[in-house]
Amino acid sequence: MTDALKRLSEEGVAIWLDDLSRKRITSGNLAELLDQQHVVGVTTNPSIFQKAISQGDGYDQQVSDLAARKVTVEEAIRMITTADVRDAADILRPVFDASGGQDGRVSIEVDPRLAHNTKATVAEARQLAWLVDRPNTLIKIPATKAGLPAITETIGRGISVNVTLIFSLERYREVMDAYLSGLEKAKAAGLDLSKIHSVASFFVSRVDTEIDKRIDALGTDEAKAARGKAGLANARLAYQAYEEVFSGDRWNALDKARANKQRPLWASTGVKDPAYKDTMYVEELVAPNTVNTMPEATLEATEDHGEITGNTISGTYEQARADLDAVEKLGIAYDDVVQLLEDEGVEKFEASWNDLLKSTEAELQRLAPSEG
Repeated sequence: MTDALKRLSEEGVAIWLDDLSRKRITSGNLAELLDQQHVVGVTTNPSIFQKAISQGDGYDQQVSDLAARKVTVEEAIRMITTADVRDAADILRPVFDASGGQDGRVSIEVDPRLAHNTKATVAEARQLAWLVDRPNTLIKIPATKAGLPAITETIGRGISVNVTLIFSLERYREVMDAYLSGLEKAKAAGLDLSKIHSVASFFVSRVDTEIDKRIDALGTDEAKAARGKAGLANARLAYQAYEEVFSGDRWNALDKARANKQRPLWASTGVKDPAYKDTMYVEELVAPNTVNTMPEATLEATEDHGEITGNTISGTYEQARADLDAVEKLGIAYDDVVQLLEDEGVEKFEASWNDLLKSTEAELQRLAPSEG
């Protein structure tokens, strides 16, 4: 059996796990994944925490203590989630040290209800960085219009950022611009740029899900020929944009000051359509200096039957552009699709956050001490 995950790592793809729970931490499973499956980072989001807290009894002791102190549900969530991220960061610390700060990272998201409020997002990012208090944390900020200046401000303060919910090529360029502006601010403030890191989470499978739905509604043979191509094409053109931005004059000036490139991170890499190979968004997006954050099922599928054949992005840009053009020719507007996905992405994380509030509140009530 070939070690597909090892090969993937050797091609310059950092393997991150898109999941975290206290059970994963305390059982030794996370340490095992680092040791045996080449995992070098962890991403979280409100959905992941909501699922973790509502299952099992791993959080009972802490929730009981929080209930006894009569904390608000918001404070309880912050105490619970930052405790998990802090513990995961400690487990990943050796990877962080060995990779010069590039990997060994754990991401935690700002409250998604703040996605359209720049000032509150920056304040939340600072608060989370202070609460977790680990150098290998990434604060997740959504790539909304209001998120862009928040990214610049947060990076400018020396806080490392995972920019999330990127769907469009135009928005991705704005994200890279926001990162470079943040580095320039940090440099002007005399901060050490070598300590500031960032990834840009470019979502893949959701693009296919939405476009395929519109293709299926058209129902023609010509339309069906375009199924399952847009997500990969979009991501590959994003990598082309990354190569352009991080080789230009503006970047070179920051490079001399020991700044780090903002790596593209492939997110939403679990395959939603059973018609496609379950490792498609791993095998077809192999290129140096990228991250692939995988749900556990995708990680296991890649380990079991993934075929890593080297760089699968280089040399694909012309075909990728043709694939997106083919979708446009069908009357499916790219700009409309990516804007819808961004709006839906924020709404979904808000809904998950509200579910997290509800389930945490229920746990606080269940474990509240009797009066007396």
